[in-house]
Amino acid sequence: MAVRAAVLPAIGAPLEITGIELPDPGPGQVRVRLAAAGVCHSDLSLSNGTMRVPVPAVLGHEGAGTVVAVGEGVTHVSPGAPVVLNWAPSCGSCHACALGEVWLCANALNGAADVHARTTDGTELHPGLNVAAFAEETVVSASCVLPLPEGVPLTDAALLGCAVLTGYGAVHHSARVRAGETVAVFGVGGVGLATLQSARIAGASRVIAVDVSPAKEELARAAGATDYVIASENTPREIRALTGRQGVDVSIECVGRAVSIRAAWDSTRRGGRTTVVGIGGKEEQVTFNALEIFHWGRTLSGCVYGNTDPARDLPVLAGHVREGRLDLSVLVTERIALEGIPAAFENMLAGKGGRALVVF
Repeated sequence: MAVRAAVLPAIGAPLEITGIELPDPGPGQVRVRLAAAGVCHSDLSLSNGTMRVPVPAVLGHEGAGTVVAVGEGVTHVSPGAPVVLNWAPSCGSCHACALGEVWLCANALNGAADVHARTTDGTELHPGLNVAAFAEETVVSASCVLPLPEGVPLTDAALLGCAVLTGYGAVHHSARVRAGETVAVFGVGGVGLATLQSARIAGASRVIAVDVSPAKEELARAAGATDYVIASENTPREIRALTGRQGVDVSIECVGRAVSIRAAWDSTRRGGRTTVVGIGGKEEQVTFNALEIFHWGRTLSGCVYGNTDPARDLPVLAGHVREGRLDLSVLVTERIALEGIPAAFENMLAGKGGRALVVF
C-alpha cells in the first residue's frame, strides 16, 4: 500500500515528499496510522550528517497514531489502539539494560539499518530513527509502540515521544532537581520548553531561560520561566546577579554548542550540576582547566533521551497532562502538513522556538 512520506535521499540533500510502498506487518511488527509527528532538531541532525544513519531514509522519530494492524505474536496493542512511538526501544539484554540504564541500550538503534519500505521505483528505504514518523503510516517493531494512557489528545501525544520525555528526564532523572532549587535552561526550542515546564513541576524556586532570541521570551514564560536572559558573553554574570552572586543549582543545556555548554557550566554554583542535553557535532570542543574542575566542585553530565525509561515515564507524563501541570500546546508553535517539513527545518536553522507539529 502506498503512503506519502518525507524521504531523505542523501546526507545534506533536501527532503522529498513522495509516495512509498509499505509492507504488511510481519511477526512482531505493528502498522500505525500517524495522527501527528513533531519536527525535532535531531531530525535536522540526521539530515545534515551530525548523527549518522543509513540513507535513503524516512525521517521522523516523534509521533503518535492509531494501530491499523499487528503481526503475529503482538499482544500488547491491537487495531484501533492509540499509541506513542518509541524511537529508542531497549533490548533488555545488553550490559546497559542489565544495569537498568535502558536509555543507553547498545541495541536501541539497530533497526535503523533495516529496510523499512521502498519508493515506487523500488529503491530501498531505511527508518531514520527506527520509527519513520514523517509518513502517513509506518510499520515498526512492536517494541517501538507504547499504549497511550487515557486523557492525552492523540495529536498532542506525539510530543511525548521525544521532546517531553527528554526535557522531563533531564530535570527529574539526570539533574535530579529538588524543590526550592534554582535552574537555568539554555535553549528555548521544543526540548527547552519541556525542560522549563518540568523544572516548574519539580518545584524549582527560580527558573531562568536563556536564548539568543528576544522573541522567545513569551514562550519561555508561558512554559514556566521566571526570568529571561538574552544569551551573550555576559550570561553567567547575569545569572549570578539573579541568584545572590552564587549561580544556579542546576544548569541544563539544550543547544549542543560549545559556547552554550561553557556558559551553562560557568552559570552553575560551586558544587552544582550541569547537564548537557543538546546534541552537538564533533567540531564543538569544550575546554576546562584542571584547577577549575577542582575548585568549583561542579558535576558535568551528559543526558541521553532524558535518561528515561519510556514505558515507566509515559504514564507519569500523562498524569501531569491530565492534572493540568503539563501543557503540551505550549510546545507547538505551528501545525503543518507533511509538505511543510522542509520549511520547518529552515525555521530551526534560523533559531525559531517551539515545535512544528505535522498533523496528518
